[in-house]
This record gives sequence, C-alpha cells and structure tokens, in this order.
Amino acid sequence: MAGPWLKYRGHLDNISNNLLIGATNDENGKVNSVFNVLSNSFDSVPNVGRAYKKAAMPWVVIGDENYGEGSSREHAALEPRHLGGRAVIVKSFARIHESNLKKQGILALTFANPADYDKINSRDRISLINLKDFAPGSSVTMVVRLWARIHLTSQVKKADGTSVNIELRHTFNELQIDFFKHGSALNLMKASKWVFSHPWV
Repeated sequence: MAGPWLKYRGHLDNISNNLLIGATNDENGKVNSVFNVLSNSFDSVPNVGRAYKKAAMPWVVIGDENYGEGSSREHAALEPRHLGGRAVIVKSFARIHESNLKKQGILALTFANPADYDKINSRDRISLINLKDFAPGSSVTMVVRLWARIHLTSQVKKADGTSVNIELRHTFNELQIDFFKHGSALNLMKASKWVFSHPWV
C-alpha cells in the first residue's frame, strides 16, 4: 500500500505520494488511475486525494480481500489519513494493517456480506450513518447513492436518487473507538494527557 516509501521515510507528505499507486481501479482496469469528480478526469490516486483534501471532500477506500497485506503498514495507514481519507471498507483486512488504521483514526470496516462489494461503483457517493451509536459489536450502515452503470467509460451519468443500504462490521474496542473520536491515538493522548499503558491491539 505504501509504495516505494523508503526514499522518503520520515517525511509524511512525500510518503503520501505513494498512496495506493500499485492498486488497480475496477472502473478502468488501470493501476494508479482514479476518477476525480472535481476535474471530471482521471488522475493518480495521490493527486486525487490531495485535490479532495484541498476541497474539504472526505473520501473512502473500497477494497477486496486481505487489504494491507505485505505493505509498509504504518505508512500505508498514515497516508490516507494525511490526504483526507475517512474510512477503508473491504472484504477482509491483514490484521496488523487493520490495527494501524484504527490508530490513525480511520474507520476500518468490512462488508457483513462480502458479495455487497460488487454493488458499488467507483463513482458512487456514500454516507456512513449511525456512527453516533458506534460501539463494540455494533454495525455501521453505508448508504450508497448509485450512479449510472456504464463500465470502463467516462460516460457516467449523475445519480438519479437511487440508493442501497449496505451493512458493515468492525472489530473496534472501546479504546480504539476513542482513537476514532479524537482523530488518532496520538490526538487522544494529547487531549487526555494520559500515557498509554494499554497493549497496542
């Protein structure tokens, strides 16, 4: 996930230029090429992330199985947070990467029904609701506002108001939920002026 980060290790903004640059976009079958709704054109993942961050437009990652496996997982969790990502929603996680996402205050969520992954198009708009009730063992509802399905082309019509609800699950404990509420583990430490004695899980 983090890409060739060693060259810039310790410099978060430069490291973030590697965000998901090895990922294949389901819409066009290309690596490191995603649609920017602001410019109405395809661009690299880091460039689109930066554009959305500048526009104060939160975004999420939708991924497949074992997300985060083999990556420099800490950097791979820092990068989406730095560029304005709010959640990573996948079929399953590599365990350590899932934990690192939580520490960065990012919602690490999985599909209750993995087949729901196929209901989502790369240009759909999503909302995560019922987060006020976010608690260990709870579920999160993702409302997907559908855009026309014209696959592998740029001729995608605007949403017609149709939406679908998808149930998501999580493995957050109480401490990790506090990470999310404060934006990261470090933010929680700063706010509470508390030295953690808890094991990192």
